Amino acid sequence: MLAAEKRRREACIVSDKAHRESRRMRKLVARNFVSQKLSDDADSDALASQANCDALKADVKRAQAQIQIAQSGLERTVLTAPFAGIIALITGEIGEYATPSPPGIPTPPVVDLIDDTCLYVSAPMDEIDAPKLKTGQFARITLDALPDQIFTGKLRRIAPYVTEVEKQARTVDVEVDFEEPPKLTLLVGYSADVEAVIDRHDNVLRVPAQAIRQQDKVLILGADGKLEERNLKTGLTNWEFTEVIDGLKTGDQVFLTSDQDDVKAGTQVKQKASK
Repeated sequence: MLAAEKRRREACIVSDKAHRESRRMRKLVARNFVSQKLSDDADSDALASQANCDALKADVKRAQAQIQIAQSGLERTVLTAPFAGIIALITGEIGEYATPSPPGIPTPPVVDLIDDTCLYVSAPMDEIDAPKLKTGQFARITLDALPDQIFTGKLRRIAPYVTEVEKQARTVDVEVDFEEPPKLTLLVGYSADVEAVIDRHDNVLRVPAQAIRQQDKVLILGADGKLEERNLKTGLTNWEFTEVIDGLKTGDQVFLTSDQDDVKAGTQVKQKASK
């Protein structure tokens, strides 16, 4: 580029000199000081030098275009991160070219970049529960890696569509923000469970959800040591507990579950001897 520009300047300077010489020759011819041939030769030299100047100008423009093409090609070889984060995975090798995904054929990204400054939980909810969900609702978050801790959160997004996965229930994806930033270092990709709190009642009687049988019935330990069947009027329920409005009182011993089909009302309960 620099050499082409210098050649252009040199040729254009020579062209300017030739034009001045041509004009001077014309004046001398008009006064009959020189022959017409010398004037014609000067005009030819001026035209030739001007053509050379114009050609070198075109060479400069071509060199500039080549530089722009090279810069555009260079820009396509540089990946700029849109945000600061952690590189989780690099797909490819040094010197390998990456091309956009063809229509209908997704290709993996060259770099997986994780932003760990804004952690949230993405979870599927059964489509039956979707009408009960609202953004801003309180939620409880548990992590498989930290089973003894419960984190509070709020629903920030509810997907406007139902996801259908083969051999799975139809679900609605939700995103839950941590209400307070966890003090522990959480790894992106942890398995998590989300429980959206639709409603809550405080200071109520509750029983484990697994103790309730069909038609809201439970078995309790009677005064004679035999199992008795009670009909319950239930309220709020979740995966773990069910609120009891009527049918039990505080202190009743409820039979949980058994894999024995003959366990029913009237079954004598025997205390297991301690070892």
